[in-house]
Amino acid sequence: MTVEIQIVSTSQSLPSQEQFNQWVDLAIEPARQGADVVIRIVDKVESAELNQTYREKEGATNVLSFPFEMPDGIPAEALTGDILGDLVICDAIVEQQAKQQEKPRMSHWAHMVIHGCLHLQGYDHVEPEQAVVMENLEIKLLNSIGIDNPYEV
Repeated sequence: MTVEIQIVSTSQSLPSQEQFNQWVDLAIEPARQGADVVIRIVDKVESAELNQTYREKEGATNVLSFPFEMPDGIPAEALTGDILGDLVICDAIVEQQAKQQEKPRMSHWAHMVIHGCLHLQGYDHVEPEQAVVMENLEIKLLNSIGIDNPYEV
């Protein structure tokens, strides 16, 4: 597994490469272990632009997930490995939410990475039944590394 971190934010208090690796590894299902993930840490401007372009929603958001899709015309055997996709995380929103929800910063970062990785694997929370499944898995994964239920604010 390769977790590539792209930082285009000015924040000086980001998680370490090791923390990102741990959280991604925790969230990836056994069948996808070894899959590559890109995590791009952005400011509010880039987050808002991407949120508008891809979700037609205004404003910055905490995490956007872009599952990998093979480009048309490229044969599957052209890939040398499994690619899960890209996460775009707005550090300012994550930090703001952690403060508002009175959570440790790194706990909220872990939640956002795990949440995003689950989206990359097809989990969603649009429908109530889907939300229950996804949230329960997030709670279980976070509890396994000593982080409390993120939905109990």
